Amino acid sequence: MKKSLVIALAIFLGASATAWAANPFSALPAEHWVYASVAKLAASGIIEGYPDGTFKGDNLMTRYEMAQIVAKAYAKGGIGDDDRLMTEFAEELASLGVRTTSLEKKSDNTKITGEARMRYADVKGPDKMYLADLRTRLWLSGEGSSDWRYVAMLENMQSFNTNKEESETKFRRAYVTGNAGDVKVTGGRYNYTVGQGNVFDEAIDGVQIDFGKVLKASMAYGRPAGGNDFHSFKDAGGNTVYTKNNDAFITTLDYKTGIFAFNAAFYNFLDYVGNADNKIWTVGGSIDVSDNIRLHGEYLKSNFAANTDDDDGIVFGLNYKGAEPKKKGSYCIWAKYYNQDRSTYVAHTTDAVHDSLWGFEGYGVGVDYTITKNIVALVEYFNFDGKYNEGRDKTLWSDVTFTF
Repeated sequence: MKKSLVIALAIFLGASATAWAANPFSALPAEHWVYASVAKLAASGIIEGYPDGTFKGDNLMTRYEMAQIVAKAYAKGGIGDDDRLMTEFAEELASLGVRTTSLEKKSDNTKITGEARMRYADVKGPDKMYLADLRTRLWLSGEGSSDWRYVAMLENMQSFNTNKEESETKFRRAYVTGNAGDVKVTGGRYNYTVGQGNVFDEAIDGVQIDFGKVLKASMAYGRPAGGNDFHSFKDAGGNTVYTKNNDAFITTLDYKTGIFAFNAAFYNFLDYVGNADNKIWTVGGSIDVSDNIRLHGEYLKSNFAANTDDDDGIVFGLNYKGAEPKKKGSYCIWAKYYNQDRSTYVAHTTDAVHDSLWGFEGYGVGVDYTITKNIVALVEYFNFDGKYNEGRDKTLWSDVTFTF
């Protein structure tokens, strides 16, 4: 596009100056049809000539030169609410260091993202079973203001375990999150994974506040979204005792320095069994042995013993590298050892089938691999033994997750 043809466009977009400067370009005669417009844009600082004082209006304009004009007109309010030009020249504007903040906010105001996971799991042992299903999740988020966002999630589960077509869709998440000064606030039904997930990894109906920069802390109060008779275990007499899904208070501390990270948490599940609360304390940490190797562990202790006199647990493991959904060929190899009494977990994060009545001991190993961008496959194997019975469950878990 010739420069002289762009002048009318720039004027049309609203570029203005309170006074027109004298013609700054020696090669542009006063009688030229674009003389007035060029003088006006030069006075506004929207266009500039060449070092030799010429305008060269018959030359073809590069995208980079056009982007400069658009950026200057936008900065002076000449483009107004029309962001089409900003979108067209977004790449060039970025190279100029121009942030199209208002455009970004408009495009980010509402988002729909999702994932589809195809799973097959085979369990051998007392709890012999297999699981084959497709889980699809759609995440919807909308920005109400610069500091607050609403998030919701729809989930559809299609089971392939039987010849019948089994499918259900539920509204699994609905919450708001945002900043109130230096404090982040989250409220509604959201997923709450605490620490390494060895005690709690479940949706919760509640409110949570997070604060701190170096020493990070959070406090949450709410009810696990699992329904009544959320879990059960065997008491010392071998009787099945059902827990209740009452309110819970959870607080955490996290601190990271160099290659070390430390965490601690306190959980109080109110009226968990009868009128008794289940109080669980945890301390844990990790160390980055190298850029690719991380060692981590956690110790857990409850205020009551679900079975005999055992009331604690320990989990430790190793991770090698990490699978990144956007990086083809990235992968993670991991291994974990678990030894937990039933009283030390309420909603465990492990994918394995384990003894929910007594507690469990055993190990898990797995590999995550990014096949191509946004497609990650994983294979895991768990070998768990019930702590106070002879049952041993071996779980082979595999899935492929597509994100979009």
